[in-house]
Amino acid sequence: MTDWTEQPAPSAAEIEALARQVLAGLPAEFAGHAQDVILRVEEFAGEDVLDELEIDDPLELTGLYDGIPLTEKSATDPQHFPDTVHLYRRAILDEWTERGDVTLGALVSHVVIHEFAHHFGWSDDDIARIDRWWE
Repeated sequence: MTDWTEQPAPSAAEIEALARQVLAGLPAEFAGHAQDVILRVEEFAGEDVLDELEIDDPLELTGLYDGIPLTEKSATDPQHFPDTVHLYRRAILDEWTERGDVTLGALVSHVVIHEFAHHFGWSDDDIARIDRWWE
């Protein structure tokens, strides 16, 4: 058993390493498109993001895709910013401890796959039909 009295909470770098393992395991048809997306691990979503999404508690948002889904992109449209997936470390750790029934790796994997699915053009409803994670 791990002695948690001597263990620090996983760092942003450790969360990113878990996320990069997930990305390295994507099937080839998705991996090429995923490599163009920036991955950022931050402590919390910013107030502007929370306000835009009408979320009061920053611990409720574990990840966010910010960009234009591949299904909506046009080669003739200018791209003003790179597509980015944000992972919010403190919200991920909070959910991990509250759930108590999943590994940190499994939770990070779920959040990464969910956010990258948005990049590939899937809606939350599309994802929910396949991924029953929240039940």
